[in-house]
Parts: sequence; C-alpha cells; structure tokens
Amino acid sequence: MEIKPVSNRLFALIVLYDMHTTYFGNAIDGISNEDAHQRLNTKANHIAWISGSLVQGRYELADLLGLDLKQTAHELFANFKGIQDHETYPALADFKKDWEKITPILREKLMQVTDEELDKILEFPDMSFPLFEMISFTIYREANCIGQIALWRRLLNYDAMKYM
Repeated sequence: MEIKPVSNRLFALIVLYDMHTTYFGNAIDGISNEDAHQRLNTKANHIAWISGSLVQGRYELADLLGLDLKQTAHELFANFKGIQDHETYPALADFKKDWEKITPILREKLMQVTDEELDKILEFPDMSFPLFEMISFTIYREANCIGQIALWRRLLNYDAMKYM
C-alpha cells in the first residue's frame, strides 16, 4: 500500500499505524472471552479493557479530525474512563469489528491532514498541544497497548503474538 500523505510529517506515523492495524488482530487472535477478562489477582488492566481502550483511541482521534463516529462500547470508555472492576466488557470479536470499521476511515483522513492542521492547538482542561502531538501520542500508545496484550498472551499460556 502506497504511503504518500499530504503532510510528510505523518509518513512514519502512518507506517506504524499500518503495522498496529495488523498487530492488534494478531495480539487478540485466539484469546477466549473468559481469558480476556483475567487479571490474575492483580489490579492490571485486562485484555478486554486494553482492547476497548485501544479501539477508543482511534475513534477519539477520528473525532478530533472531524469524524463523528463511535465504537459500539463507547460508553465504557468515554472521557478516558478507566477499567471498571465489576463490568463485563464486550467480546474481543466486537472490538475487532469496530477496529476494522474505523481503521480505513481514519487512515484516509490521516493521509489528507495538512501541515497547517497538524499545527492547530488542541485545548483541554489544564493543557494544550498541537494536533500533531496528539496523533503521535495516540499511535505511540497503540504500540504500548498491543505490547501489553502480547504479554498477557504469555501470562495466560497462549502462544506468542505473531508479527507476520
């Protein structure tokens, strides 16, 4: 797939975005819904929450770029909501379906973002930063979340995540 964004500043980030698109599916592959909720007697976020949060990140970024779309489990993750101890999260297949829905739409939008748009300052309570930094952070966070799921795979006695 050719990568030629309007802004050259996004080239490397789109390469990572494309890698993460595949890696997320590989990370959750074969994990049972029961195991996706395992926390192994810790306070760690389980695979179901990490997956939903990861999907939410793409939807939140799409929203910042003017797309009004929401994942199926939006209410569980709205406003950067953390894990809820007694909540049963959707099946990983549902998160994957939402991931596959937003991914091409957001990718196309990222390919069209201009340098002027990237420099736009986003205002949040107690902080502000350019859109470029938000895109960078979101894609960086995706790698972290996928890595956490990959670790959970091993802790739950699944085969290691496949990269190819």
